[in-house]
Amino acid sequence: MNSEPETALHSQQRLGALSLGALGVVYGDIGTSPLYTIKTAIDWSGGAFAPEEALGMLSLIFWTLLIITSIKYVAVIMRADNDGEGGILALMSLVGIKRGRHAAIIAIGMLGAALLFGDGAITPAISVLSALEGLKIPVPAIGPYIVPISVVVLIGLFSLQSKGTGQISRLFGPVMTVWFLVIGALGLFAVVQHPEVLLALNPAVGASYLFEHGASGFLVLGAVFLCATGAEALYADMGHFGRQPIRLAWYGLVLPALVLNYAGQTALIVSAPTKPEANPFFDLCPPAWQLPLVALATLATVIASQSIITGAFSMTRQAIQLGLLPRINVSQTSEDSYGQVYVGFVNWALMALTLALTITFRSSDNLAAAFGIAVSMTMLLTSFLMFVAMREVWSWSLPLSLLASGLFITVDGSFVAANMVKFFEGGWIPLVVASIIFFLMTCWSQGYLAMRAALERDTFPLDDFIEKFHGKPRVAGTAVYLSSRHNVVPVPLLHNLKHNKVLHRRIVILHVVTAQIPRVQISQRLETKDLGDEFYAMTLRYGFMGYPNIPRALTIESVGCPLRFDMMDTSFFVGRLSILPATRSKWRRFKMSVFEFMHRNALPATEFFQIPPGRVVELGSQVEV
Repeated sequence: MNSEPETALHSQQRLGALSLGALGVVYGDIGTSPLYTIKTAIDWSGGAFAPEEALGMLSLIFWTLLIITSIKYVAVIMRADNDGEGGILALMSLVGIKRGRHAAIIAIGMLGAALLFGDGAITPAISVLSALEGLKIPVPAIGPYIVPISVVVLIGLFSLQSKGTGQISRLFGPVMTVWFLVIGALGLFAVVQHPEVLLALNPAVGASYLFEHGASGFLVLGAVFLCATGAEALYADMGHFGRQPIRLAWYGLVLPALVLNYAGQTALIVSAPTKPEANPFFDLCPPAWQLPLVALATLATVIASQSIITGAFSMTRQAIQLGLLPRINVSQTSEDSYGQVYVGFVNWALMALTLALTITFRSSDNLAAAFGIAVSMTMLLTSFLMFVAMREVWSWSLPLSLLASGLFITVDGSFVAANMVKFFEGGWIPLVVASIIFFLMTCWSQGYLAMRAALERDTFPLDDFIEKFHGKPRVAGTAVYLSSRHNVVPVPLLHNLKHNKVLHRRIVILHVVTAQIPRVQISQRLETKDLGDEFYAMTLRYGFMGYPNIPRALTIESVGCPLRFDMMDTSFFVGRLSILPATRSKWRRFKMSVFEFMHRNALPATEFFQIPPGRVVELGSQVEV
């Protein structure tokens, strides 16, 4: 009789636990933005704010949090989940289910992902620097050592990534809970002393500030946007926690704490004109408690950086599975948490870029100019994809879709334009990083399609092959040939027949497919078709969040499969291709040369699909693209 109340209690406890976890993973970036947002706005405005200007800035911050984060991401776009997963690549795949692999949609997804990689290098640098800069207030003499200390913290952070964060991540939620409670309480104390700052909740205050201050107000808008950095993480991390826990954490704690803290910092400015060297975030705290606050802020920024790095790892895995990047080694660091992955190449590349930014820019103020462009452009691209989702996935009317997405595109476009003002002061850095990654993605995707087309030109229909070799002698065993299609003869099969003069008794043409959904159920993973004469066409499906393991799929997960595999009696034949750029166009030839380099250095298919090396036969060939 008590089962229903117990179930409800268990559900509430699980919701609370997931919400606590979301506080630690999802909200680290946006939760540490108060460290540098208003400080940057003061710096970009010339070093001081009049009270009415401070209220205008606070109004812009409040409505940015409301429109961008609360409405666009938390209320609307989190409805566009791809089987529970979020993020711009998941959204691209969701739209792709309806529209197919449309070139424009793929390009938007690739560019958005590339921009987030650029953001992944800046976030750790600006977050850690902004926290440690708080030491200058209680310990002014430590100023020259802020950058070296930041470098040590960042090196330690990246060096620990390969160990996984399974154990320490359990502390992320409680630490960030304390962080939000502390910054909210500090802000509340200042607001109680100067309640007039609540006038900034009126949107007319922010609008009048923009219209009256012209170019300088537009410039401050770029700094205001820093309060929303990290909003994309709400959507990207949805698969780890679910929509409801993220929403509960945002509306229940994060949003009130952020608004109170920003209002508290503004109250300080209203009560006393801010000096250029002042840091209103740390000025909220009594002097006796500033060192503990710096320690807490440093811990919070490390957590924020950890979340960004982990997100880069997850996005890399998605891009590989979707065919946007070559195969590289992705290792699981936790048996319990599917999202705990490590990508060594990405980790060390991010560390090198982060340290270079930290040493070059040397302060959070300088880095702020480089921070907003990548994030704001990603948000703009997400809004474009969201319009397509409104029409194709949710079947909204055209007027409603235009009205909703048009509002977000207008706001996002304004922030992109405002941040572009700082292009030559560091804003070019994430754009260069994103351009390089986007170029590599296009080289790989175009080169891979060209390679497949060239291979298919060198073969012939599988049905003709089966008929031609019907009744011919066979050798014992099972041969599995990896192929991109079922209706043509795999090139390794032709080469095996040409050089070794043998056909195995049972031949399986295996096609591994990455579906446009995060995960494929085991019962739907394998599909087998009998082609006759002991030839079989087999399709093995994985989602873009999956870990392909062919031996496991053929032996353990082969639900409903009519074939039975003995790995000791099975050989896997794969092609080792040498790519020869052969196009006349110099630009395309250059891109195909880049593809050749990436293909040559990619993780071998046998290792990526976790095929035992002792069961693999590689047959080399050359192909012109």
